[in-house]
Amino acid sequence: MLTQLCIQNFTLVDKLEMEFAPGMTVITGETGAGKSILLGALGQALGDKAEADRVRQGATRADIAATFDTQRIRQAQEWLVNHDLQQADSPHECILRRLINNEGKSKSYINGQPVTLQQLRELGEMLIDIHSQHEHQSLLHKDTHLRLLDEFGQHTELAKQVRAAFLQWHELHERFVRLRDNSAEMNARYQLLRYQVEELETLGLQDGEIDQLENEQKLLASAEDTLAVCQQLVDLCSDDRQGLTSQLYRALNLLRQVQHKSKHLHTAEELLQNAQIQIEEAQQEIAQDMDKFELDPERLQTIEQRLTQAYDLARKHRVKAQELPALFLQFSDELSELDAGDGKLDELQQQVDHAEKHFVQLAEKLSDQRQKTGKKLASQVNDQLKLLAMSSANFTLQIERANKATTKGLDDIEFLISTNPGQPAKSLAKVASGGELSRISLAIQVVTAQTSAIPTLVFDEVDVGIGGATGDIVGKLLRQLGDKGQVLCVTHLAQVASKGHQHLQVQKSIKGNKAQSTLVALEGEERIQEIARMMSGEKLTESSIAHARDLMVL
Repeated sequence: MLTQLCIQNFTLVDKLEMEFAPGMTVITGETGAGKSILLGALGQALGDKAEADRVRQGATRADIAATFDTQRIRQAQEWLVNHDLQQADSPHECILRRLINNEGKSKSYINGQPVTLQQLRELGEMLIDIHSQHEHQSLLHKDTHLRLLDEFGQHTELAKQVRAAFLQWHELHERFVRLRDNSAEMNARYQLLRYQVEELETLGLQDGEIDQLENEQKLLASAEDTLAVCQQLVDLCSDDRQGLTSQLYRALNLLRQVQHKSKHLHTAEELLQNAQIQIEEAQQEIAQDMDKFELDPERLQTIEQRLTQAYDLARKHRVKAQELPALFLQFSDELSELDAGDGKLDELQQQVDHAEKHFVQLAEKLSDQRQKTGKKLASQVNDQLKLLAMSSANFTLQIERANKATTKGLDDIEFLISTNPGQPAKSLAKVASGGELSRISLAIQVVTAQTSAIPTLVFDEVDVGIGGATGDIVGKLLRQLGDKGQVLCVTHLAQVASKGHQHLQVQKSIKGNKAQSTLVALEGEERIQEIARMMSGEKLTESSIAHARDLMVL
């Protein structure tokens, strides 16, 4: 639902902020006051083509921002999440903003983040439906016809299944074509993989073996040096004259000769005794290690040769030596797949055929339901057209087999209309009258309102060429739509304006040499005065005011 529209420096508007509520909002005003400004600004926020002359004279740029509540629009919420554009603090609020400079260039934003114009339009079509000769008239697009038909017939779940089945079929078919068309490349890949697997298999490297070999190689390579150091340590500890043990023994004897030792000398004696014990233990550990120590130059040579082979192969494959076992498994799995290539191709062909059959079954079922629903929809829309003074019009749905299957199924669907007897039915885009198109849109929306996913509808020129009782019917139908969602309607007909839940009046004033348009919310007596003006012109009469009061009684 549209909740706010902020316009700055757009055509005749200097600055305008307008709040919108649910229900039917009517917009009225004298001819030339600028009733179309609101819809023009809204269209820019939704992605209409930017034009330099839309920027207010003397300003460098126009700034339009439209705020929506997306709580009831699940499709829009999903789109925002998928494009990482949802506001974390206000997940149901969505702000579409457009900046247009006086050279006709523009920038687009969604929730403050820059987006493409296409993204702005894509989201906008989920938020609001505009019915006019406006370029945002969604009923001029076949995709809208298909959406409205599926929503009206409650085909949405089946349509989702059709889409999923098509994508599955398409993905399998692409895989089959790639496998079939790349046989020469795959054969070359097979030969290379077979050689690489044999090479890695010959090496026979195990997980963790490289680290183990590197540690053992370091120990063996330094064995002679280590043994020499150990011998020096043993000699240093055990030499009868200069060894550490002998020297400590002498030191302890000297301390024991002291008859009256101080506290510090007692402590020193204990430390020397501990040191003597620790040195003796260290000497024993070194001796035990020397007893077990073995020099094995042949083992060292074997290890170094194996490491060299592993390092060379790792460089060849641009991996670490530790990763060679995993690479062997990867190549082996790929080789197994390629080895079963012909069988896999046959299996994949069967999967493609099965997926196609499944898609066609679902799509045919959806087509049958669309045919039945199309007749029901056309009948109800024609009933509404008769109420809207278009009794000669004939609305039909053309449902034909599409040239090719798509995610939407097997159907090509289009709304057609014949506005006069004897005339062939044509697409809505070829309806010349803007008023006729708006009334056709109104009839369709009245029928599909209960099932349509878009809660905000905008009607412009819906009452062109009608009046009296028909105008009253149009007003009642618009209010009926407003009771179920949100309707904005630009109107010049009192019968329509009187049916609104809210009433906005466009007023134009002249300040200096500049015109300024503003929107004013009307209530009570002011609203009655405006409806009376719409019936009798500037000169209000008692009868026109009384008639306005009568129209306001719903």
